[in-house]
Amino acid sequence: MNLKQYTITHPVTLAGKGLHTGEFTEITLKPAPINSGIVFQRIDLEHKPLIPALVDYVVDTSRSTVLEKDGGRVGTVEHVLSALVGCEIDNILIEIKGSEIPILDGSSAPFVEAIESAVPVEQNAIRNFYEISEAIHYKNIEKNIEIAALPLSDYRLTVMVDFNSKVVHSQHAQLHELKLYKEHISPCRTFVFVHDIEMLFRNGLIKGGDMDNAVVIAEEAIPDETLENLSGILGRKLDAGGTREGILNAETLKFQNEPARHKLLDLMGDLALVGRPLKAHILAARPGHQSNVELARLIKKQIDASETAAPAVDPNVPPVFTVQDIAQLLPHRYPFQLVDKIISLDGTTVVGVKNVTMNEPQFTGHFPENPVMPGVLQVEAIAQTGGVLVLTSTGEPERYWPYLVGIENCRFYKNVVPGDTLIIRCTLSSPIRLGVAKMTGEAWVGKTLVCSVAMTARLVKK
Repeated sequence: MNLKQYTITHPVTLAGKGLHTGEFTEITLKPAPINSGIVFQRIDLEHKPLIPALVDYVVDTSRSTVLEKDGGRVGTVEHVLSALVGCEIDNILIEIKGSEIPILDGSSAPFVEAIESAVPVEQNAIRNFYEISEAIHYKNIEKNIEIAALPLSDYRLTVMVDFNSKVVHSQHAQLHELKLYKEHISPCRTFVFVHDIEMLFRNGLIKGGDMDNAVVIAEEAIPDETLENLSGILGRKLDAGGTREGILNAETLKFQNEPARHKLLDLMGDLALVGRPLKAHILAARPGHQSNVELARLIKKQIDASETAAPAVDPNVPPVFTVQDIAQLLPHRYPFQLVDKIISLDGTTVVGVKNVTMNEPQFTGHFPENPVMPGVLQVEAIAQTGGVLVLTSTGEPERYWPYLVGIENCRFYKNVVPGDTLIIRCTLSSPIRLGVAKMTGEAWVGKTLVCSVAMTARLVKK
């Protein structure tokens, strides 16, 4: 998995009809700055609304995943999102003329090809992974659906489907490495059972569906009286000789378990709506868009809760920056280099560690019989941790001096003493502009918050 964020080098355009609306639409994938995430924009509407690819904006999951914000609606987003996850693209703007992403051939392969043709490029920011810390389960007893996200320091998916069908039997699909996505998952097409087609069409759906963008599955021979109607819907004349039970398409299945692989493709796309790349093992039995999105909501809820809790520290995981690396970034030296390692860093948040020992010079004179870490040094440690975040955001940290120019709302909640380990998190309150960075900083000992502060820093060229 990529450690740094990626976007694309230049725009690329795709066009085609929407699966459900049947309308011709055009999308253009464009490069985007670090920490932009995936954002759709309806450029055909007067106010050109932006719709972030986040579960917060899901408004429909009946037959595809639909997003809406500020009057801008975008449907069938799952295939392009799946391709972006499979290609490990973090930041991209998707301009769209129309209300639905084109279905193309019913798979995500055309999107993968477009992304590759646009030349993915590394950006100067660490990817903001979210690693599942404890198992998350979703179950729908009525539909016999179960999905779980389990802790794993990688990204894997395992899917089982069972349609109670004599044509499509129980199937499994797995993806253990993202580098296999293009070959083994992206070519797999969406599918539909003949007994669902007329119902979907009567409900105003699959107006753009045909034999070129979906696998059509017949559970039994089609009665003569329904052939003409189905021929019109599917855009292909069907005759009795070609309508016995089985796959009606001229092209055979890409894989024996293509339906299960497509369900995995959809699951990846829907989970992209968490808004961050995941480290987890996703296990899904009979998933669909509604259940996928519900799991995404539960993961997002865990993320939101973790952002107010003390960051987790695993001493077995190598740091992002060692104490020697920090010395290359910051101008501070003994006795004022107060951060020992950086354990997490992305474009908006940094987590650092400060080990408090009795050997530090301040304890000689600061309550020597009852040593307590001075509050001003706690703030300095938080500021230095934030300095790493601000300097690395420039791409050229060696060209700048970081200065702390403002402190607000500083609070100390508990004494910090030798033997404690400060876990420090700094988060940008807003994007850095004109060299000015506003941050919130917090420090914990264990799970206890000991200090919080709002800071302003300025970058000055050397």
